[in-house]
Amino acid sequence: MTWLLLIGAIAAEVTGTIALRFSDGFTRLVPSLVALAGYGAAFWLLAQVLVRGMNIGVAYGVWAALGVSLVAVIGALFLGDSLTWVQACGVALVIGGVLALELGGSH
Repeated sequence: MTWLLLIGAIAAEVTGTIALRFSDGFTRLVPSLVALAGYGAAFWLLAQVLVRGMNIGVAYGVWAALGVSLVAVIGALFLGDSLTWVQACGVALVIGGVLALELGGSH
């Protein structure tokens, strides 16, 4: 259940970030509301993950790394952002670092 909440937190944060792009500096109402709701839900869900006992380094690392990676990929695939091979390698390194953090922890 904890991992499902974390996935929800990641999805909410990614949704909020993409909506932020469409908000035009908070001048468009609907994307602005989606951005605020997305970030609010993301932090609430992340707090629920921490209350259930997940290590903060793992929870925040997974949340941040997957969030930034998904936003970069979505931006490249659907929003016309560039993603060079160097940036793609950076995304892979971020994900690899989070995996190392998770796999290196004691269970």
